Amino acid sequence: MSNLKKDNPIKNEIPYTQVKKLFTILLLFVYLFSTTEFYQLLKLPVVAAHYMEHKKDSRHITIAQFLRIHYLMDIKDADYERDMQLPFKSQDKHVSITSGNYMPLFENIFIHNPIVTLQKKSFITQDRFLYNSFLSNIWQPPRVC
Repeated sequence: MSNLKKDNPIKNEIPYTQVKKLFTILLLFVYLFSTTEFYQLLKLPVVAAHYMEHKKDSRHITIAQFLRIHYLMDIKDADYERDMQLPFKSQDKHVSITSGNYMPLFENIFIHNPIVTLQKKSFITQDRFLYNSFLSNIWQPPRVC
């Protein structure tokens, strides 16, 4: 009975497929945050905090009015610098993709054994005009003997 109560160490391990899935999701988020504007979504708490600041000043402001004021109208007021901290108001991250390829510079290239090419023979005849009777013979129906 005591053997049945022991925990199996294999059951406590995370399956390989879950690790692979988590690693894939992690790489996807790293890529999205570093190469796209997806990182702007991290600024969503700033929107909530700034909305609360406006709500303290005027109780009648709605979320739609707040978004219209800050995203559709370009007003430079006293809290303009705070407004520019909102998501998608400024582009403060520059993406630079560089290649790790290295091309060495060759200053002098000498060919000691020149390549000799043979004259190619063309399978196309020099006669570019094909007689009409020749082409019409191709499309004839089969003849009964």
